[in-house]
Amino acid sequence: MILGGTIHKRTHFSDARMVSRFQSIWGGAEQNQAAPHANYTTEAEYEETVVENNQTRVIRRKRDLQVPVPVSSSKIDVKLDLDHRKKGLLWYRTYTVAFAGEYGFRNPDMAGPHRLSVVFVLPGEKAVYDGLTVTVNGEQRHVTVAGNVVSVDVPLAALEGVRVGFSYKSQGLSQWRYNFGEKVNAVKDFQLRMATNFTDIDFPDDTLAPTAKRRNNSGWELDWKYTNLLSGFRIAMTMPEKLQPGPLAAEISFFAPVSLFFFFFLMFIITTLRGIDLHPMNYFFLAAAFFAFHLLLAYMVDHFDIHASFLIASVVSVGLVASYMRLVVGPRFAFREVAAAQIVYLVLFSYAFFFRGFTGLAVTIGSIATLFVVMQATGRIRWSERFGAAAPPPVPIQ
Repeated sequence: MILGGTIHKRTHFSDARMVSRFQSIWGGAEQNQAAPHANYTTEAEYEETVVENNQTRVIRRKRDLQVPVPVSSSKIDVKLDLDHRKKGLLWYRTYTVAFAGEYGFRNPDMAGPHRLSVVFVLPGEKAVYDGLTVTVNGEQRHVTVAGNVVSVDVPLAALEGVRVGFSYKSQGLSQWRYNFGEKVNAVKDFQLRMATNFTDIDFPDDTLAPTAKRRNNSGWELDWKYTNLLSGFRIAMTMPEKLQPGPLAAEISFFAPVSLFFFFFLMFIITTLRGIDLHPMNYFFLAAAFFAFHLLLAYMVDHFDIHASFLIASVVSVGLVASYMRLVVGPRFAFREVAAAQIVYLVLFSYAFFFRGFTGLAVTIGSIATLFVVMQATGRIRWSERFGAAAPPPVPIQ
């Protein structure tokens, strides 16, 4: 229990130390790309009431008015490439994203031309963006960049439409999101196609599920298509987690007393059936060799692959137990009964933690199977005779 708590503390200390470094070097905790917004400036007249020399009069004034222009169509391609990176006891869900969107806008004013300002907000200021390109009707344009805001001006005649493209490559952690704006938004003629290089896809809560999906050789192709959508939800993808060495080693260590109980229980039954006498000191050394597995695993997963660490720790622990019992009882009993029992209750029970969601079921099946075997093997034993106290010697008659 102390070892499990130590691993747990080391894991969280490592995560708190590393995550900020990852966010500053690799990218933000998640990429959240927002849909662009556009507007044009026009003059608007308004009336203002003023009082001069005790007289009230109305003055007409002019001011600049920002008129928002909605997105008329969206065609977006997103490619997510997952590339886990390990630091200490944890794997981090790092990925690269290639984003390319083409958006349609139209001057809604039939009275005359306007200069449309199209604004794209990048997911964050502390991130890397490579190959940032903005096009207007297929032609690359010069853009204005201020922080994480990219803008381009497009002159449009009355009721004229335009296609504005926006693309870049970047990096992120954990999740990628696309939002249509704050609160509830109306989206017209929308299409987003996402390609992944992983198969274990997962969508966070309060997000839109794809309208179509197809498997390919490397992952999935996902489509979101809407003609006229009204929603406050987003489109998002959660990157799949890799098996985490730190939490896994902590769980196996916390479970160690249960494994040892099953191992000792079976040893007790077998030695009772065979008439083998084991001293409490023998059980002490068996327990020490048993827990050598957990100690070695806990400090190997920092530096080696989790599967290789598990294999090495298993071989060391089973070798310690079998070599010791060879001296105590004999080689046949040590390598057949004892080693086999340790492989089942230490190695296989611990390996069940590699299969998320099936650990409890695997341990339960193993426990019931053990109960069945022990009950069948001991069903004809008269326990009162086996553990009964020896009859006292007769007292001679004086």
